Amino acid sequence: MNPPSSLKPAFDYLDGCEAILRRVRQTQMERIATAAEWCADAIARRGLVHLFGNGHSRMAVEEMWPRYGSFPGFHPIVELSMTYHTQVVGANGQRQAMWIERQEGLGEVILRNFVFRDYDVMMVFSTSGNNGVVVDVALGAKRRGMRVVAVIAEEYARLLPPGHSSGKRLHEIADLVIDNCALPGDAMVEVPGVDVPVGPGSTIGNTAVVNAIKVLVAAELARRGQPPLVLAGAWKMGPEASAQRFEDAYDDHRDRVKVVYGG
Repeated sequence: MNPPSSLKPAFDYLDGCEAILRRVRQTQMERIATAAEWCADAIARRGLVHLFGNGHSRMAVEEMWPRYGSFPGFHPIVELSMTYHTQVVGANGQRQAMWIERQEGLGEVILRNFVFRDYDVMMVFSTSGNNGVVVDVALGAKRRGMRVVAVIAEEYARLLPPGHSSGKRLHEIADLVIDNCALPGDAMVEVPGVDVPVGPGSTIGNTAVVNAIKVLVAAELARRGQPPLVLAGAWKMGPEASAQRFEDAYDDHRDRVKVVYGG
């Protein structure tokens, strides 16, 4: 059944989302399984999986932890100067954020705030994979002995020139690359009368990737006799158990990151 012409762009977008999920399922599951194994190894040792993303890649970081259906062991690292988009213009505006994320050297300044262990994992999210800060972070993580997982739009990233003096792009540094399967340029829908496509797909791909990793990590930790403290609402556990679970999970996170913050 063909959709009404007035709704065709919306159906085209949903078709694009389904295509991304299908490509992730068909092409990325082996890489996702490897990432989950590395994450489970780190978390089982009371280590951390550090999560870094600029711009809208911040959403993938927050999707991993903390939210319902997630658990401790993941450490979000985001900078407001590169991820605070609601101002758009003026102070803290998009022009500044887009300029900052290209500045080489800042990534190492960010990493200097933390204590990392060589059995930790660094997961870096970037659709393009070529900006100065994400490359800095990946290089810095490698120097510190960590495995680096890059989640990128692989076809797009390979089309772009390096934006870092090392000549490296994120996918050329990482130990493991996972493709969020977004199209080059990210947006997916051609709309009559509009000069470029509308409707980005990278968030759909990133969300599928991080949650696939998350559930595999939970399964592996449970197999090892270390079931994770998954955040769940009162409707699932009852109000008292749910409230206690949040306290226990936040305490677990605190105890893991106090090493990272020098506590």
